[in-house]
Amino acid sequence: MFDHIRRGNRIFISTGCGEPQHLVRTLIDYVESHPTAFYDAEVLQVWTLGVAPYTDVKFKRNFRHNSFFIGNTTREAVNRGLADYSPVFLSQVPDLIRRGMVPIDVALIQTSLPDKHGCLSLGVSVDIVKAATEAASLVIVQANRAMPRTHGEGFIRIEEADFILPHDEPLLEYDAGKYGEIVQRIGKYVSHLIQDGDTIQIGYGIIPDALFLNLADKKHLGVHTELISDGIVELMKRGVVDNSCKSINRGKTIATFCMGHKETYDYIDDNPLVEFKTIDYTNNPLVIAQHENMTAINTGLEIDLTGQATAESIGRTFYSGIGGQADFMRGAVLAKNGKTILAIQSTADHGRVSRIVPFLGEGAGASLIRGDIHYVVTEFGIAYLHGKNIRERAMELIAIAHPDFRPWLVAEAKKAGFIFHDQAFIPGKGGEYPEELETCKNTKTGLDIFFRPVKISDEPLLKEFIYSLSDRSLHRRFISFRKDMPHERLQEFVIIDYTKKMTILAIVRKGKKEIIVGVGQYVIIEATHTADVAFMVRDDHQNRGIGTELLRYLTYLAKRQGLLGFTAAVISDNEPMLHVFEKSGADIESAIDTGVLELKMTFRG
Repeated sequence: MFDHIRRGNRIFISTGCGEPQHLVRTLIDYVESHPTAFYDAEVLQVWTLGVAPYTDVKFKRNFRHNSFFIGNTTREAVNRGLADYSPVFLSQVPDLIRRGMVPIDVALIQTSLPDKHGCLSLGVSVDIVKAATEAASLVIVQANRAMPRTHGEGFIRIEEADFILPHDEPLLEYDAGKYGEIVQRIGKYVSHLIQDGDTIQIGYGIIPDALFLNLADKKHLGVHTELISDGIVELMKRGVVDNSCKSINRGKTIATFCMGHKETYDYIDDNPLVEFKTIDYTNNPLVIAQHENMTAINTGLEIDLTGQATAESIGRTFYSGIGGQADFMRGAVLAKNGKTILAIQSTADHGRVSRIVPFLGEGAGASLIRGDIHYVVTEFGIAYLHGKNIRERAMELIAIAHPDFRPWLVAEAKKAGFIFHDQAFIPGKGGEYPEELETCKNTKTGLDIFFRPVKISDEPLLKEFIYSLSDRSLHRRFISFRKDMPHERLQEFVIIDYTKKMTILAIVRKGKKEIIVGVGQYVIIEATHTADVAFMVRDDHQNRGIGTELLRYLTYLAKRQGLLGFTAAVISDNEPMLHVFEKSGADIESAIDTGVLELKMTFRG
């Protein structure tokens, strides 16, 4: 059958775990025994997980590999110039094939055994395989009993095959590898952004695998994705994914290829709850955008402080490819209530390199532009970029960078003019955000409040809060008639050494936006091992118990640090604040000086 291949033919090979391993080995054996059978054949493939012998230099006269997505086994050949990489949105490839822009002469594919209707299923790899099979003048099939029969658009008629070679062997399996605490933390943060009823797309790798473990308590999730993995199947088995809230294809998990283990392949076999569509459907941004609450979750290699990211190259080194990431991120941006999440470890090369950088490396491809990404998640937290200016983006990303690289990022951001040239920063342990202090409280009036320490990126939020206050509230808090709050003053609130000072924000959420409704702060007085305390609440949220809860939480934190009490200066006519202090349970001594009460509060117990 391989004697039908001619010099210069373009040979397509199925994707990922659908690669017909036996056919590839047989083809190579044929070329080794018939070295002059054909020359300059172009091997086209989306992504190879198996061996890629056709990239071996000894076959350079016979084959030239051309990949739409670079895998581990072809990366070296591509970067040495021994193989080619074609950067293209995967959703566009079937159309390129149909129009002859990417001609296919020979298709080597793997299918299930024929069913009673004489149909072969492409199983775990429909993606561009269907289009390649339809375009090829020579179709060679490895019919494998291990290939699942999957529902959807992945069927071809037996008469479409020119040669069928029955050969049973285990399908290739994909294992992202083991992950530790860092990746688990990223997965936990990402899970906070996924809401019940969302339709999700999740990429491949160890970070997505960790995410699945954190979704067990979600309900009624839907899936419209490029890749179906072990994690998605596990969520389907648990009932977390039931696709009941999807805007289209309700009740169905939609994917275009599958990479996982045998248990996953067994689950999707003849399962009507899972449908495989061609990649020009699954990855079409206009189809993706039809899903209300669409959430696209992908990972990357590097992101710069302006919010553009690469997932395909490390500087000048080609690493993977455009793939379907941009298709899904842009589709989700267009969707009603859609959101995009880039999940990325803060460092690479065992902590020696920051993945958050001032600028993408020279030669790096900007896989995602600045408008594509809503959220960035590292093991140090969540940065929200959507609608933010460059200064705000830079500060958000610096806040979730690895602490070892934050001083460098601040310095480089100043050089670039991204942030204020006098931007303060506290390096070391004192400046590390204490995530463990985040908590939720319910006030006496039934208001749900999120309490968290202030972050270095909170200056815009705090500015909004300050300017929402009435002149009376400003005077009561600052004992001053000054009404402005410039950057220099705001820094005193957001740039703090958490070992010496604590600022807690009381936050309510309106959609994706955080709104500060209260701020509480204490500053440690080392000489007496006490702290000076103050708090303020938005006028439109006063008398709702926020001040009481703020002081209660600040007291808890102060006691945890072993402090003996608080001091406070309160204008004598500020009865609401005095009332809050009186209810605190502390022993209070007071003295008045020109209309200002000086309070000394000693903690009990």
